[in-house]
Amino acid sequence: MNKDVYGQVGIAMTCRSFDEYINMMSLREEDLAKGPLLDVAAGASSFTASARIKGFNSTAVDPLYSFSYAQMKDHGRNEIELSTEQLYRIAHTFQWDYYKTIKEHRKNREKSLECFLADYALDSHKERYQIGKLPHLPFEEGRFSLILSSHFLFLYHEQFFYPFHLASILEMARVLRKGGEIRLYPLVALNREPYPYLNQLKQDLATYGLIIELLPTSFRFLDGANEVLKIKKI
Repeated sequence: MNKDVYGQVGIAMTCRSFDEYINMMSLREEDLAKGPLLDVAAGASSFTASARIKGFNSTAVDPLYSFSYAQMKDHGRNEIELSTEQLYRIAHTFQWDYYKTIKEHRKNREKSLECFLADYALDSHKERYQIGKLPHLPFEEGRFSLILSSHFLFLYHEQFFYPFHLASILEMARVLRKGGEIRLYPLVALNREPYPYLNQLKQDLATYGLIIELLPTSFRFLDGANEVLKIKKI
C-alpha cells in the first residue's frame, strides 16, 4: 500500500455534519425545501437529524441501522479514533481549507456523531433511519425529491465494480420523483484517482432518460475531489 494513501479496510462509517453536506454537495436551502430528502449510506452522519431540526423532511438508510444505540455509539467513536490516526499519518496529502486542522476535523466528527446519536436514541428513530443497502432500497417508487450519498460509491470503486455503481444509481433513480435530483460526492477514490468509468456511466444513465451534470464544489479536503455528480430525473 502506498504510504501516502488512506489505509481503509472495508467500508468506514461516516460521521459527517449537515454543514459538510451543504458544502460538499453545493446545496442551497431551496434545494432541501422541494420535498422529502434521502441520505443513502448515511452511517452516523447528522444530516438527517439536523435537517429535521431545521424543518426539512429527511430519511437516512444504511445497513448499520440494525445496530442498537450502544453499538452505533461504540462503532462511531472507534471510527473517529481510527480515522484521526490515519489523518495524522498522511495529513500532508489533504487540503485543509474547510477543517483547518486535524483537531478541528475530529471535533467536527464528534459533534456530528453526538447529534446523530441524540436523534437515533428517540423512540421514533426507526421511522427515519431505515435498514437497507445498495443496490436495493426499502422504499416505494418516486418517494424522494432529493437523494444524497456521500463518500461511498466512487470512493470505494476498487471494491465495487461498475455494474454495482450503475445498478445502485438506477435504484436511487427508482425511488426519486420526476424532476428530482441525486447528488453524489466525491468522484475520486481513496487513492485520489478519478473514477475511471465516469464517461461510460454518464452514457449509460442517459439511455434511461437521466440528465447528468458535473457541478463544481468549493469544498476542499481530498485532493481532486472538486466536483459533484448531479443526476436529474425527467
